[in-house]
Amino acid sequence: MYLIRQLVRRCAGLVILVAVVCCLMSEAAYGKSQTETTSPAATDIEPTATPPAAPHHEGQDSAAETPSAHGHEDLGRHLPLWSCLPFAGMLLSIAFWPLAAPNFWHHHFGKIAGFWALSLALPFIVMYKGTAIYEILHIMLADYVPFIILIWSLYTVSGGILLRGTLRGTPLLNVALLAIGVLLASWMGTTGAAMLMIRPFLRANKHRKNRTFMVVFFIFLVANIGGSLTPLGDPPLFLGFLHGVSFFWTFKILPHMLTMTILLLGLYLAMDFYFYRKELGQTDMKQPLRASIAANPGDRVPLSLEGKLNFVFLLGIIGAVLFSGIADLGTINTFGVHREIQSWLRDLLLVALGLLSLVTTSTTIRQDNAFTWFPIIEVAYLFVGIFVTMIPCLLILKAGAQGALGFIINRVSEPAHYFWVSGMLSAFLDNAPTYLTFFNTALGSFFAGLSEPQAVPLLMTEKSIFLEAISAGAVFFGACSYIGNAPNFMVRAISEEAGTPMPSFFGYILGYTLVFLVPCLIVVTWIFF
Repeated sequence: MYLIRQLVRRCAGLVILVAVVCCLMSEAAYGKSQTETTSPAATDIEPTATPPAAPHHEGQDSAAETPSAHGHEDLGRHLPLWSCLPFAGMLLSIAFWPLAAPNFWHHHFGKIAGFWALSLALPFIVMYKGTAIYEILHIMLADYVPFIILIWSLYTVSGGILLRGTLRGTPLLNVALLAIGVLLASWMGTTGAAMLMIRPFLRANKHRKNRTFMVVFFIFLVANIGGSLTPLGDPPLFLGFLHGVSFFWTFKILPHMLTMTILLLGLYLAMDFYFYRKELGQTDMKQPLRASIAANPGDRVPLSLEGKLNFVFLLGIIGAVLFSGIADLGTINTFGVHREIQSWLRDLLLVALGLLSLVTTSTTIRQDNAFTWFPIIEVAYLFVGIFVTMIPCLLILKAGAQGALGFIINRVSEPAHYFWVSGMLSAFLDNAPTYLTFFNTALGSFFAGLSEPQAVPLLMTEKSIFLEAISAGAVFFGACSYIGNAPNFMVRAISEEAGTPMPSFFGYILGYTLVFLVPCLIVVTWIFF
């Protein structure tokens, strides 16, 4: 109960703020709609068109629904690229504030995120009125809220699972842990696998001096590339499944995934061997460990797993996410935004599972797991700024060839183009709308005039290489930055909380993505595309 009270105390301000803003904005938009019903930019934020028939995976509503589908002006066709400047400012703040003023950032990161969110929201509302309000409400209710609930539930449940015993982080053991994480990611999602595996991985290597590169490769492999085999692994693949791509079609990406995994594990093993030898100061790595165990046999504790009930809660989370994507229970209007009933049910179930984990798991287990609320609170506050400032970027992207990025999208014609362009956009934006944009681009390019149910099977067979490129790009490139995929930032926050120094935003890109990840992506391009 102490942890629950602590969470409520720390997050109450954010929850109340989001709720009040949603109420005020919905009321403001409703008032505008009563006096300016003839203006397309100031129409009532309540959607007037029939909701899409196909259910959507939560967090991807903004990808699958366009504003025009709800009777609103398609802003993406009119927004200039400079409207993305607040998003760039948010990213630069994440990159430089922790380096320039770490103490200030630690205490005021929420205020900085709020500043950038307001720097976009206020002029956006003044310019586009009701349509802008709808877009902000939509991304908060259909993207941010379910995103935070899913992350929180997985973080809470996985924090109640404790692996006790002597687990020494040797290079071979670390590779084995990474491989297990990769295998789990496609079946329980990259977020679930990352939250489950990161604590044992950190604990096994707490005696190691050089740990930063270990966590970066963990993000590469477990939090991203491992999720490419099934629609459960990563949101864009689930979105493809909802649009007609068969569940096991994604196994066509297995050669691509194995290539990336083998290359990255090979690089990791070489680095880990180098640093392990350097730390031990000698070539024989087995001798010191054997000598240590022989000298202090009582120091070796048998491995045991505590908090096993939380695995049931993890399965419940996976089942709830799958249910929300398959079921179709209709929609409900929330502050003028239509959301599927099954999405609300899923969110409520995830909250219930997280609370059950808190109630049923011993406080001692969480204390021994070094469990605190700070990582999830940091993510919750920062991603308010990220999601709000990202709105113009997503609208421009969804406008396709008619948007400010049309000069890029119009030049995408080869499989390698689809792989790199969809990938680079996925590295910094939401990979779900990026996937859907190029998914629809491919359908329009090769099967114009056919309905989606007719065209998708042809894309999976006759033009399979293009769908492979889009799918692999959206998943693999998520590892390029801390915001490329949901678990990346969480893994970073948990690692820093555990005492592992992590590179800055640009330090991650310049020191690891460009050096290790991009060459592997080039190899995949050369072999497959």
